[in-house]
Amino acid sequence: MELTDLIEKLDYTLLKPTTTKSEMMTFCNETITYGFKVIFVHPYYLPYVCALVSEHDVKVGAPIGFSLGGATTKTKVFETQDAINNGAREIDMLINLGALKSKAYSMVKYDISEVVKASEGLLTKVIIETALLTEDEKKIAAQLIVEAGADFVKTSTGFNGGGATFDDVKLLRSIVGPDFGIKAAGGIRSYDDAIKMLELGADRLGTSGAVAIISGKTSTAEY
Repeated sequence: MELTDLIEKLDYTLLKPTTTKSEMMTFCNETITYGFKVIFVHPYYLPYVCALVSEHDVKVGAPIGFSLGGATTKTKVFETQDAINNGAREIDMLINLGALKSKAYSMVKYDISEVVKASEGLLTKVIIETALLTEDEKKIAAQLIVEAGADFVKTSTGFNGGGATFDDVKLLRSIVGPDFGIKAAGGIRSYDDAIKMLELGADRLGTSGAVAIISGKTSTAEY
């Protein structure tokens, strides 16, 4: 794969809770230098980051319900609308894990569909936190996401006990079919791992180690 093609598939992220403004500026400068097309930051930083990258071909995304997923649907909807008003152009929401584990599937689907509506046509990805789910729960979650009208199923935040695995990418592709989006995220630290994730069916990769990955190094990023 050409390096330019890989860069197109990387969502560069800076979501650690202690991120400072100066770190965010460095992150934006790296985004511009290396040509990343999509970046994700906490909603608080959206106005600042959008201003920094406004003259470049960069979409800024925001996580919703991050990083536990237990907020009410009304809260997630407001957070989505607020993020869009502050410049977000992609939305990554976290599924309600407690509702999923409780088999409250209609609630899970409703939660997703309301955020999809609030996204007003913007690309919406739904994080299922694969490390916390059984195989059956992963299958059910992926199907609910498709039914709720989202665009992608996303493996993980990287903050809750594990990240993307090759097996999870293969499993999700077998559930959602060939045309639905899959984003692998959390713990992707090397060029080889990134390429394998894509070969197994991922369409996008979320990583805070994007610079190391495209430089042929192994990232030491925590998330």
